[in-house]
Amino acid sequence: MSTFFNGLKNPWVVIGIIVVVLFGGSFWYAGSTADKNNEGITFEPHIKGNPEASVELVEYSDFQCPACATFQPVLEDVLSQFGDSIKFEYKHFPLPIHPLAEPAARAAEAAGQQGKFFEFHDMLFANQTSWSNSVNPAIQFVQYAEKLELDIETFKRHLNSSMVRERVKEGLTEARGLGLTGTPTFFLNGEKMVISTYEDFINQITAAVNPEAATGTSTAPIVEFGI
Repeated sequence: MSTFFNGLKNPWVVIGIIVVVLFGGSFWYAGSTADKNNEGITFEPHIKGNPEASVELVEYSDFQCPACATFQPVLEDVLSQFGDSIKFEYKHFPLPIHPLAEPAARAAEAAGQQGKFFEFHDMLFANQTSWSNSVNPAIQFVQYAEKLELDIETFKRHLNSSMVRERVKEGLTEARGLGLTGTPTFFLNGEKMVISTYEDFINQITAAVNPEAATGTSTAPIVEFGI
């Protein structure tokens, strides 16, 4: 005991003890915060339309991609027309050239934890110009969450969740594993779609749903992907 107290008279021993306590406390706090942010999180595929449909359309998309935002009305028209005949799934592919695509994807996933993924998805694309040019887009993400009447504290926690970050990263890894380089990229019944115009997109889906209804040559505007 006397040796211990004598050691405390040495300032370097005291400093060493303080450092150990502070580091131990910081690691405990970080772990505790991470656990709290992950509380209640579960993941389901982001699906619209008929989950049992034989025609499956998958989109790899980036919320900050202008082409993806431009494509949304066309996609919505297709889903409105063929919704009962299509299983549509959205997957994340935040491109490195879009620095805010990853946090936007996390925000959509956080909203998805409260059953509002596609509602938040629609807000992100509708307001893409605004939040993608913001110094702090998280402020706008919270505003969108408020408009959707989400529990804001839960939304903020999940926005910073390590599990949500990993979920978005998994989408990026999957897209790269498929050799994808641009967005939006669509797969129809497991085959990558080759699209030059919006009409090409519509015709290919129409042919999958109803082969007899497929139309001919396209005169629609050319689609520019991967930006």
